[in-house]
Amino acid sequence: MSVRRIFFIVFAAVASFGCSKSGNDMGSGTDLEIPANATTPSYSNVTITTDKAAYKPGDEVTFTANNVSLPASAKVRYKHLNTVLSEVPVTGPTWKWITPATDYTGYMTEAYSTDSGMETIYATVAIDVSSDWEKFPRYGFLSKYPQMSPEEIDNVISNLNRYHINGLQFYDWQNKHHQPLPVSGGVPAATWKDIANRDTYFSTVEKYIGSAHHYNMKAMFYNLVYGAWENAEADGVLKEWYIFTDNTHTNRDIFALPSPFQSSLFLLDPSNTGWQQYLEKENRKVYQFLDFDGYHMDQLGDRGARYKYDGTYLDLSKTYEPFIKAIKADEPGKDVVMNAVNQYGQQGIAAASPGFLYTEVWSPFDSFSDLANLIKQNNQLSDNTEATVLAAYMNYDLANSKGYFNTPSVLMTDAVIFAFGGAHLELGEHMLGKEYFPNDNLAMRDDLKSALPDYYDFLVAYENLLRDGGTFNSVSLTSDDGKLKMADWPAYQGAVAVFGKEVSGKQVLHLINFTNSKTQNWRDNQGIQQAPVVIKDARLTFTSGEPVKKIWTASPDVIGGASRSLNFIQTGNKVSFVLPELKYWDMIVVEY
Repeated sequence: MSVRRIFFIVFAAVASFGCSKSGNDMGSGTDLEIPANATTPSYSNVTITTDKAAYKPGDEVTFTANNVSLPASAKVRYKHLNTVLSEVPVTGPTWKWITPATDYTGYMTEAYSTDSGMETIYATVAIDVSSDWEKFPRYGFLSKYPQMSPEEIDNVISNLNRYHINGLQFYDWQNKHHQPLPVSGGVPAATWKDIANRDTYFSTVEKYIGSAHHYNMKAMFYNLVYGAWENAEADGVLKEWYIFTDNTHTNRDIFALPSPFQSSLFLLDPSNTGWQQYLEKENRKVYQFLDFDGYHMDQLGDRGARYKYDGTYLDLSKTYEPFIKAIKADEPGKDVVMNAVNQYGQQGIAAASPGFLYTEVWSPFDSFSDLANLIKQNNQLSDNTEATVLAAYMNYDLANSKGYFNTPSVLMTDAVIFAFGGAHLELGEHMLGKEYFPNDNLAMRDDLKSALPDYYDFLVAYENLLRDGGTFNSVSLTSDDGKLKMADWPAYQGAVAVFGKEVSGKQVLHLINFTNSKTQNWRDNQGIQQAPVVIKDARLTFTSGEPVKKIWTASPDVIGGASRSLNFIQTGNKVSFVLPELKYWDMIVVEY
């Protein structure tokens, strides 16, 4: 369940303070008298849970405080961005909230109390109110389907719910790629072998789907768009549908797999209507017996020069659009998403309007700046109508053997992806380190387990600033006391990267701290990335052509992502304020 640690945070309850002065631009920020901001919080390991990953407008949310009794004076406030919508007393370990009528909106919940002017925040948790998961997708995965008890299945799904995962890719759940669900005599098989010769249980897949739906997560079945096992012609796959490496249809295109895999994969032309109709029929069998919500389509990237059976050249990148449209037309009530391996075929995929754009990231897209550019490119290809999910595998070489993920590299990567409006496919029964999802060699250390829920709460609570339109821009921001060495995006080692975004009349400033980073390679193959040194009470000035009404800040690294108003002074077009704390990532919001 959406588990949140309870944070015992004590700070002065300072009212928002803004002072506007006319006259010349200000000089050194050290001459300013800006009242102090909130003090640095302390943390605890108690948790709060919610019952769903996402909600529809008007739904009821159930919150539960675990392993702690909140004091009788405790209250709960519900915030959209930095605006308090309501607050009520907490009347026990469990309480409820009816979500507002506005669709596609993120909220932050804060449990707190006030004593003698001092405020204690006990917990924060985000709420996503969205009637369609594809607006703000947070994609997770499953990769193993042995015989499992309902309790074991619920443990996996409830853990994903703590990250607000609202869609699941069921990776390698199927038997043969060209016949994903074995059915005999109108009855699906109870068990089958997947391509890696692992046992898959129908009951486990079925119960996983049911558990996902219980938490309001969508279940997407994985399959290639053009894969067939050896001897597929015995199952009705025609030789005229295959892809060939020569123009004489002598050599079929093959993706070779070693033992213990049951078969290599032979590739077919996705634009061939015969193949489309064959797979549509097989997909209908899947939907008949399993309550999947849609089809997660996979490919293998650029295959080089390829040919159809008749000897004509096949531009594989242009086959995905007609394939997606055919599948959507056959099952109009089902969702579709397709992997663009290193953006291969993404233009056609975007034109077919899948649920969102999904990119599996490989070299040469190795830098943090590359991740940002991929998200921006997807925005452009979809005319800003499709969200982006990046399948970006962390600490890739480390995952060859047992060990741990590097916490700083994961958090820095998530900070960049989330700040630019994307989501990161990384969470399932374990965290991903390889493109073969069952690989679970790397585990999360306790500090990553502790920090990562904050990042997903942040992604949800501020989704309307991070993922709901807007225009990226450059901002003029300076460090008055020299505590921050800042540089305009793109990021580089040794500086705090700064970029802006105008959203709904607000100026958003993102600061990502690479001051003492060891590498700008987001994947960090060897796990050498270093946590940033925390910078406190940095005095900053930015240029604004308009009178400023309010400045507030939030960070996944501080107070569980809760927003705080900042005191500021404006003189002419210069606005100065004190940033309380920067670790990995801060978001500053200027309202006019």
